[in-house]
Amino acid sequence: MSKALAGALLSIGLASGFAAHAQTGTAPADQPQARHGMRQHDGNRAFTKPSERIEARLAYIRTALKITDAQQAQWNAFAETLRNQARLADQRMQDFRAQRDQKREKQSAIARLEQEQQRHAASVTRLNELLTVQRPLYAALSTEQKAIADELLAPRRHHGGFGRGGSHRVA
Repeated sequence: MSKALAGALLSIGLASGFAAHAQTGTAPADQPQARHGMRQHDGNRAFTKPSERIEARLAYIRTALKITDAQQAQWNAFAETLRNQARLADQRMQDFRAQRDQKREKQSAIARLEQEQQRHAASVTRLNELLTVQRPLYAALSTEQKAIADELLAPRRHHGGFGRGGSHRVA
C-alpha cells in the first residue's frame, strides 16, 4: 500500500472518529475510556504481547517475500532471532510493569540517565543480532524480493515528537 493511500485512509478514519465524537459529545461506544485518546487500550486487542503477534508478522513477511526453498536456511535464522527478541520484549514489559507497580522513590537524574544508557545498549545489541541474520537473508533475495524487504524490514520511526518518539521497531 502506498504511503499516500495509507495516509489518506488514516486521515479519513481519524476524521470520522472525531466527527462521531463531536456529534454526540461523548466517546464512541466502542471506546469506553476515550480520555486516553487513540492510544488507549481496553483489553480487547488481538495481541497484547510481542510474542503473541510475532508469528502473524513472520507469516506476513514470508508470504510477501515469497521465500523459496533455497532461502529457507537464511529465513529460519531470521525468524528464530525475531521470535527470541519477541520473548525478551515480553520479559522487559513484565519487568517494567512490576517496577512501575512497586512504590518507588523518585530516581535521581543520574540513575535515570544510567537506565536510559542500559536501554540504549540493549537496543544496540538487539540491532546487531538482527543485522547478523538479516544480512545473509537480504543477500539471498532476488531484486524483486529486495524491493519488498526494503519496505517490510527497514526500521520504522515512531512519530511522537521528542524523547522516546524515535525508537526503532523492526518486526
